[in-house]
Amino acid sequence: MKKQYVVIISSVLLVLLFVVGVQIYKGQQNKKYGFLAANNASLFVREHSPTLGSDDAKVYLIKFTDPACETCSAFHPYVKKLMDAHPGKIKLVIRYNPLHEGADYPVKILEAARKQGKFWETIDILYRTQGHWTSHHTVQPQKLWRILPMAGIDVEKIKKDMNDPAIEKLIKQDLADAEALGVNKTPGFFVNGKPLTSFGRSQLRQLVESEIKENY
Repeated sequence: MKKQYVVIISSVLLVLLFVVGVQIYKGQQNKKYGFLAANNASLFVREHSPTLGSDDAKVYLIKFTDPACETCSAFHPYVKKLMDAHPGKIKLVIRYNPLHEGADYPVKILEAARKQGKFWETIDILYRTQGHWTSHHTVQPQKLWRILPMAGIDVEKIKKDMNDPAIEKLIKQDLADAEALGVNKTPGFFVNGKPLTSFGRSQLRQLVESEIKENY
């Protein structure tokens, strides 16, 4: 009887030690990887996601965007100013949510431009000239080709590369993640997985700065 009691106590202690060990490991992972250690982090950041900023940044600013979205365009320079105000602390992650008619077309162009190492130059140009290649929130593809040389890219190569089936696959993944996260309009912002519930520039800044304060 005494022996059985010792076995039971030992088993309970082993379970407790395992639980404590798991918690310590999770704590170490959280400290090392921050937000990325979360179980659902892949919903926010995929391996294919374009990123801008230091790999050591502890604040991940995720933007679900549509190149044909006027508000996305308006927020683009503001996000860059936020990053400049906190050098090395913010990593911008771009996710696609092409909800406007034909918006998957410029997304494919962006991904093709990325193969030339010109993603950020191209997205800057697309946002800056958005009014020239959209009409009533509808993409007019033929007008894009007049603008793209401004990004310093090989346009003929873009026309070929944008038809890569892998690009269509990643767009579908981003759309699925957006739906899973309840993002039904653009831009959709998350900071370290926390949604921007009250939309606006000052609200975004406050959310970003609160995460900076918590992680640094």
